[in-house]
Amino acid sequence: MNPFEAILLGLIQGITEFLPISSSAHVQIAQELLGLSNLTKPQLTAFIATIQIGTEVAVVLYFYKTIIEVLGSWFKAGFRPWKTQPAQAKLGWLIILGTLPVVVLGLTFQSQIENDVRQLWVIGITLVVFGLILGVADRFGKKRKPIEELDLKSGMAFGFGQALALIPGVSRSGGSITVGLLLGFTREAAARYSFLLAIPAVLGSGIYQFLGSYQDLPPDLLVSTIAATIVSFIVGYSVISWLLKYLSRGSFMPFVIWRVAVGSLLLIGLGVGAI
Repeated sequence: MNPFEAILLGLIQGITEFLPISSSAHVQIAQELLGLSNLTKPQLTAFIATIQIGTEVAVVLYFYKTIIEVLGSWFKAGFRPWKTQPAQAKLGWLIILGTLPVVVLGLTFQSQIENDVRQLWVIGITLVVFGLILGVADRFGKKRKPIEELDLKSGMAFGFGQALALIPGVSRSGGSITVGLLLGFTREAAARYSFLLAIPAVLGSGIYQFLGSYQDLPPDLLVSTIAATIVSFIVGYSVISWLLKYLSRGSFMPFVIWRVAVGSLLLIGLGVGAI
């Protein structure tokens, strides 16, 4: 992998991480098209884990005021009876509980996820199918509830939506946002909670994978990885800011069209042997 290829993957990661189009799918498709077969699996794992940390640092920085408020409220009042807890303390619990499905399922099916379902055929199908489901949710969801109306039931439902992203091509934000829309939350509320919910899981997974594989990065690849991570951070921060503003007036339909188009082209390319 040369520096240009690394930075290109960092750019793709930054653009797609927070859009409901699946960053893992786009990064894997780009890997195949770039022909990065010269990398070992541990090297590729370390590279991807590192650039993912870049995008999650972006979301932490963007929501740092909210995160500080939630943590402060949770430590101060999070162990009172549920009904007496302030909204920010409850949000802290909802993020913790909503993270459990992806952690439990990810650890339980780690081998199958890493070896059996990370295939382009699976990605093509899930891009199309879950893109259409997102379109249905966006079209018919009531989109009335603000984030303040989250409760234990809906918070856990968001968590299971996020866990669907263990299947490549579903999209972490796409899965949880789709659930939120189906539950009647506004587009912006669904996206905002989806981003907050992803922080513990993605940071934890990224750091765990990085610590277990960074030693496989030779010096030249390490430099390229750092450059790609910086790019993913800068672009990811910009995408979060843009998306939340866009969702105050726009729909998810452009992302639905993109998912269906990319998934269909991928399936056609695989079918005719072009990929």
